[in-house]
Amino acid sequence: MTAAHVQGTLDDLGTPLSGVTFVVVDLETTGGSAADSAITEIGAVKVRGGEELGELGTLVDPGGPVPPFITALTGITTAMVTAAPRMDSVLPAFLEFARGSVLVAHNAPFDIGFLKAACAEHGYAWPRFTVVDTVDLARRVLSKDEVPNCKLGTLARFFRTATEPTHRALADARATVEVLHGLIERLGSFGVTSLEEMRGFAKAPTPEQRRKRHLADDVPSAPGVYLFEDAAGEALYVGKSGDLRSRVRSYFTGSETRRRVREMVGLAERIATIVCATGLEAEVRELRLIAEHKPRYNRRSKFPERALWLKLTAEPFPRLSIVREIRDDGARYLGPISSRRQAEEARAALHEAVPLRQCTQRITLRLVETGRLHACALAEMGHCGAPCDGSEALEDYTAHVTAAQAIMEGDARPVAASARARIDRLSRELRYEEAAAQRDRLAAFVRAAARGQRLTAFARLRQLVAARPAFDNGWELAVVRYGRLAAAGTVPPRADPWPYVHALTATAETVFPPVGGAPGGVPLGPAQGGGATAEEMECVLRWLDLPGVRLVEVDGEWTCPAHGAEGLRGWIDNAYAAHDPESSGRSRPLR
Repeated sequence: MTAAHVQGTLDDLGTPLSGVTFVVVDLETTGGSAADSAITEIGAVKVRGGEELGELGTLVDPGGPVPPFITALTGITTAMVTAAPRMDSVLPAFLEFARGSVLVAHNAPFDIGFLKAACAEHGYAWPRFTVVDTVDLARRVLSKDEVPNCKLGTLARFFRTATEPTHRALADARATVEVLHGLIERLGSFGVTSLEEMRGFAKAPTPEQRRKRHLADDVPSAPGVYLFEDAAGEALYVGKSGDLRSRVRSYFTGSETRRRVREMVGLAERIATIVCATGLEAEVRELRLIAEHKPRYNRRSKFPERALWLKLTAEPFPRLSIVREIRDDGARYLGPISSRRQAEEARAALHEAVPLRQCTQRITLRLVETGRLHACALAEMGHCGAPCDGSEALEDYTAHVTAAQAIMEGDARPVAASARARIDRLSRELRYEEAAAQRDRLAAFVRAAARGQRLTAFARLRQLVAARPAFDNGWELAVVRYGRLAAAGTVPPRADPWPYVHALTATAETVFPPVGGAPGGVPLGPAQGGGATAEEMECVLRWLDLPGVRLVEVDGEWTCPAHGAEGLRGWIDNAYAAHDPESSGRSRPLR
């Protein structure tokens, strides 16, 4: 009998899904990272052949407070977990419950990452479970027309599960079991009947990904930026990488499971690349290209022009206004600020420190003298001196404006002192929610002022040249003018760096000072000498903070105000812990 006629064994057929023991697990935690967060609840359901074999569910004492935002999401409070068993007793029970099974989780890297970290912390070897992720399966077997996303709640509604996900571990594990069974039924139409086939199917590239692999053939192995473009030349997606070839090729493999990205690959007809001298140049070029092209498949950095600013207007009776544009009009600006809510909070903190008018009506000396204006309700409540009807003299109001200008230019002490006094008074009166609101206003102001002061100081430097050691014992060079990366280059190993520095500065892009001396303008391109966005400057500042970076040349004064907002960050963090003890483990707004 020839080899072609040898009957296959059962091993060749793989492990039938009907005979696989699955343990579907879900965790609740104090945060999103296993490095600095802990497990608060474990839920697990063991099933085989569509039948439930057992359940395990318990709260877990994480050894610290449960952050308020976790309590709001899950309903798990610090009081609930205080009497719960610790992980050192729960973990052995879970490992025994799951022994010999296939672990299943929705977004498995999250849950498995926490379980592996717990094993490492408590001295248990990770059993190397076979793991199935229902997110990966759903992306492969369900179309976008059927479900808009692969969240557990969305899939539970699609499969009409009897158990509704509630952000509690056991309930979510039960819902995931029903989702798993629904997905396995769908797999049958693809001819998938074994565990091995299911795992390979979840990670296999789509036919569209296979068909488009040739687009990566000419991509170089170098740092730079890549653009996926459609047939009309429109940029679909912009990204960066230290190795363009390796990164671009990953889009055409089974490791790329994101639905939006797979959809983008299906539309792409060509890939354009820009080789960059350094990783910093690649990151900056990526930001600029995203802002320029606004690709539909990029989620971040698409609209730098949407940044907000707190403006002290230039008029006879100035007021604080929230604007999206900086003009060279003599006004004072504070920012950039990422959201309107944060801008309004920062403005409220400044209003409470300095009694500027809050009305939007136009006030001139002539209108005040003729008595045609009338005071509003804020004046009656004592929150405004009413310069509109002459109750407050121009000289007195000018003093308030001068104080506000000093605060916006670098002296944050008046705002901090005013907020601290109110926080302390409200805390003594046990009005903790109002005290927390005052604290949040101060935090919003500190964030906006610190960011603005840091970026403004950087944007005023006419030129900065810096060097960072490269992996090949050479140097990476960067020339920055008014906060904008004007040139980037490298110095070969053991070469004299100065000729390279001089050549790079001589050929660097010409950049003009930012409008009004403030950062954040939309890039206009080299021909117009456009300034840098706030995000680009923060990118360069992060690079400058890396170990080993050396300043070669600084043309201008690079300082921050002695009494600026940067010095208040520590106090704000302490205030969060003091007035809201359970928040000490959460991600605070200043970080």
